Amino acid sequence: MRDLLLIALYALLGAGAAGALGAVALRILRRRSVAVFLAVVAAVAVFAMLAGTLSVAWAMFLSSHDLGVVTMVVAVAAAVSLGTALLLGRQVVMRCRELVGAARDFGEAGTFTTPTVPAPAELTALSRELALTSERLAASRERERALETSRRELVAWISHDLRTPLAGLRAMSEALEDGVVTDPARYHRQMRTEVDRLNSMVGDLFELSRIHAGALSLTPTRMSLYDLVGDALAGTDALARENGVRLVGDGIAPLPVEVDGKEMTRVLSNLLVNAIRHTPADGTVAIAAESREGAVVLSVTDACGGIPEEDLPRVFDTGWRGTQARTPPGAGLGLAIVRGIVEAHAGHANVRNVSGGCRFELTLPAPA
Repeated sequence: MRDLLLIALYALLGAGAAGALGAVALRILRRRSVAVFLAVVAAVAVFAMLAGTLSVAWAMFLSSHDLGVVTMVVAVAAAVSLGTALLLGRQVVMRCRELVGAARDFGEAGTFTTPTVPAPAELTALSRELALTSERLAASRERERALETSRRELVAWISHDLRTPLAGLRAMSEALEDGVVTDPARYHRQMRTEVDRLNSMVGDLFELSRIHAGALSLTPTRMSLYDLVGDALAGTDALARENGVRLVGDGIAPLPVEVDGKEMTRVLSNLLVNAIRHTPADGTVAIAAESREGAVVLSVTDACGGIPEEDLPRVFDTGWRGTQARTPPGAGLGLAIVRGIVEAHAGHANVRNVSGGCRFELTLPAPA
């Protein structure tokens, strides 16, 4: 037993010395290629075995012939190990260089192309993550381009819509100033109308800026859907009568919802006003509500004749106003505000065509 312990001790001392030298070598060469690392690791393994074997052989006083045989066997094993390590290291380095080239192209062209040559699992996982990152960046760039286009359209439309009432106000004020007006009261009423229109546009812009900045402050309270719809219908009844449109909102169930009453009333009013303006005289605008799998769905259906399928994904975009036939007075901010407020309530808004018109649906989470 004592001899075995001595042999283990001598082997540990010899292998430990080789391992310590290998650790020093790895630290010195830590910035070198992976191939060098693999060669050092293989060399440490072989020389640790050689050192341990020679230590034991010296301690056991083997014959020079036996010692030579052992040394020859270990030397051959070392040569094979080093050759294999260098070959594997070269393959890994080649895969790394291919990945570096693909990453360089990714930085220049913005698209990552995964190398087709098989690579170790870690490099394959890295390639996969870079490919996913490339897809996410491409989608982000596409959203940014769409948003930038929307901003440019919004600026153009706002500039046009502001210029029209401002030009009218200037003309009317000059006419009043020159004293060429036979009915000043009518001009004053028209000026008030234009000022109200400008104030509404500025209010919509302010609301939209709060939504985009994440500064929309909500005060949710539990309330009945019946009361919420009733307030919105009362606020748009006069416009519906003026346009000869029937408002239908009977049979709204008193479903409970937890929302900011002021903001959601604005949402419903925007949808109803939008529907009334696009519905011909003697048409009908219907508002309905139902409960669906833990959610409350509010819908507003008009008789506008429908929206072109290619325009449906853009309906809630900032500044979208569609075809000339659907262009309301304003800057096309109402539906963007609708989506922003509904999403702030953890819901979502969508639109689809139905027979003779389109239906806007608001899905809100049901209260717990």
